[in-house]
Amino acid sequence: MILNIRIEDQNYPVEVPDNIISEAGDFFARLDQDMDKGWQMSRSWVEQPDNEQRCQIIADRILGAFEQENKKSLVMYAAYIMTKMPGVKLVDISTSGEMQETSFQ
Repeated sequence: MILNIRIEDQNYPVEVPDNIISEAGDFFARLDQDMDKGWQMSRSWVEQPDNEQRCQIIADRILGAFEQENKKSLVMYAAYIMTKMPGVKLVDISTSGEMQETSFQ
């Protein structure tokens, strides 16, 4: 499966093997546990991030994985988004400093 990541008008297809989605439940659960405590989303504290906000938080981590050229994390984060938002094809990551502006299609 492929998740397209858009960063500043550049598209990057990220291939996520099917087995990653089915076998990474423990990793996804740890991400959710971290976010269950609340999260600083840019200038706003979000006490209980909803599904879309969780995906925006993870999209911000995808941006960091791109910057660090960490392909393993990039695939894992993409898989997380694909499990939380079935059918998503594109993540348009905001680089304005406001992660709430990240959108999904």
